[in-house]
Amino acid sequence: MARPHFQPTAFRDIIDYYDKTRFDYQVAWLNDDNLAVHFGFYDRHTHRHADALINTNRIMARLAGVQQGMRVLDAGCGKGGSSLWLAREYGVRAVGITPVLSQVEEARQQAAQRGMQGQCKFLQADYCATGLDSNSFDLVWACESLCHARDKAAFYQEAGRLLRPGGRIVLAEYTRYLRPLAPAQEQLLLDWLNRWAIPDIDTAAEHEAHLQSAGFTGIRIEDYTPYAFISLKNLHQIARRWLWANYILRALRVRSREQHHNITGSVRQFEALRQGLWFYALITAQKA
Repeated sequence: MARPHFQPTAFRDIIDYYDKTRFDYQVAWLNDDNLAVHFGFYDRHTHRHADALINTNRIMARLAGVQQGMRVLDAGCGKGGSSLWLAREYGVRAVGITPVLSQVEEARQQAAQRGMQGQCKFLQADYCATGLDSNSFDLVWACESLCHARDKAAFYQEAGRLLRPGGRIVLAEYTRYLRPLAPAQEQLLLDWLNRWAIPDIDTAAEHEAHLQSAGFTGIRIEDYTPYAFISLKNLHQIARRWLWANYILRALRVRSREQHHNITGSVRQFEALRQGLWFYALITAQKA
């Protein structure tokens, strides 16, 4: 199946967000080993930021039942961190897709440096309409990426098409408790989401309905907020420390609109969490 022509203009807000916040992520969050543009999971064995980021991969892989030699679609792969980790730890063959060309280029460079070009391929593509062959993957993996989709049902339909019978899906996903919330709460939630190029997030019931419509069974939606809480709090503290400097640097046009929103959105995210408006979910299911 030929891949559809990719239209970057349809993803301009997402591309601009990640391109213009690369410096923030590089300095404050990821490292060259894990390349993780996601939150970390802390537990009794994990106490350092870098280890927690890897622990997110480890827990997702365990829940997904990752096995040696699987073919994995890393949907919204960022800089390729999860794909490269899965290839190294499990020997999977991974295809990572993202609409952000700079991330594709960096992920390819990282694969080349690690001698993993044969195991990991990276493409600029839409995970709701990949154009990849039907029934060609054992696992669809999406770590904090589905949130960017305007049509989340379309993502699940595409995942169902791509997976072989019995294939699995695993997601780490911000999940709202209710729709609608009270007006002030709804505004707070969107004040975070829209600053991160996220149009909205779904409830657990909405995720379950999308999965069922796409032919998935054995659906589990688990609250992993306690594991992610330290990581979420750490980001909030970093953002609070830089908040006023961020306003000044934005006024001086030293920092871009996207960088400014990245900081203020990080503050709003934790405020919304403390008000009980959303939770951090791990979602797993199997194609019938």
